[in-house]
Amino acid sequence: MRFLLSVCCFFSVAVLNAAEPDWLNDGRFHWKSSGPLVAPENRPDDPCFSVKDPTIVFYEGRYHIFATIRSEKRTHQIEYLTFTDWKDAEKSKRHVLKMHPGFFCAPQVFYFTPHKKWYLICQASDPSWKEKWGAEYGAAFSTTKDITKPDSWSPLEPLGARRVGDNAGLDFWVICDSSKAYLFFTTLNGKMWREKTTLDQFPRGWSEPKLALEADIFEASHTYKIKGREKYLTLVEAQNGPAWRYYKAYLADRLDGPWTPLADSKEKNFAGKNNVSFPNDKQWADSISHVELIRSGFDEKLEIDPNHLQLIYQGVLDKDTGGIPYGQIPWRLGILKM
Repeated sequence: MRFLLSVCCFFSVAVLNAAEPDWLNDGRFHWKSSGPLVAPENRPDDPCFSVKDPTIVFYEGRYHIFATIRSEKRTHQIEYLTFTDWKDAEKSKRHVLKMHPGFFCAPQVFYFTPHKKWYLICQASDPSWKEKWGAEYGAAFSTTKDITKPDSWSPLEPLGARRVGDNAGLDFWVICDSSKAYLFFTTLNGKMWREKTTLDQFPRGWSEPKLALEADIFEASHTYKIKGREKYLTLVEAQNGPAWRYYKAYLADRLDGPWTPLADSKEKNFAGKNNVSFPNDKQWADSISHVELIRSGFDEKLEIDPNHLQLIYQGVLDKDTGGIPYGQIPWRLGILKM
């Protein structure tokens, strides 16, 4: 009997240990990159320089990607593509969204269960918003009931003016728990901010900004619920000088709680060129920039499977960034897997 109990205890501990990924404890990540999977679309009427800032959901057997495109005539737009297999990503038809006639970029997409609608959150600008909302630039949203129909998205509306003193917010990101929605964003002074509203009031009723995190960070913060655990993961982009970019990671027990470092240095980071390998040693990216984890679901909780981390990112070589305006940097999209 003692032997059986010992065996049962041994296997129980083994199962628990197997379910707890090492990175949650040691903050160490090692990634294998794909080659570049999505490049700027060839558009003779408005040459496209880059595809960047991706958001992704897997829904009904298909990947759905929304990303910023930087072009010669219209500098900031969002395009959509969908496919079932990554080998077909580059061949997928591109759709430039028609939800806004001016500046709009840096999308996030999720299904908001209480409204039975898809939401696209982004940063956008429109002079007509200033009188009503106090600023012409800030967070904005659009909705649709069918993610597969790119022309079905509603016209963009402001979520409200998002400024902290003289600092404009960047890269707006929404995540919800069981009672509230949280809006995170960064400002270019090493700070990440949060606002919140109730699920009943969403997408309105946001609180004043509160400081969520202050560190050597840059932009593009993305926050997720770790599936099966009462923990949240925030990823924030950082810079190593003016050239290459990488990602840091932080953990919290609740969305309005303090964020503790998990992988928050150049040497020990979440994703950067020092912990990413490339197929056949053909490195095509020095910068690991504006990542989005591929979620285990598609709703407002933004859950990720801690034992199956994959992320989409924008990449570029340092040598391809010099001597050209920022908007002409040839970002492309790839996938990282643990």
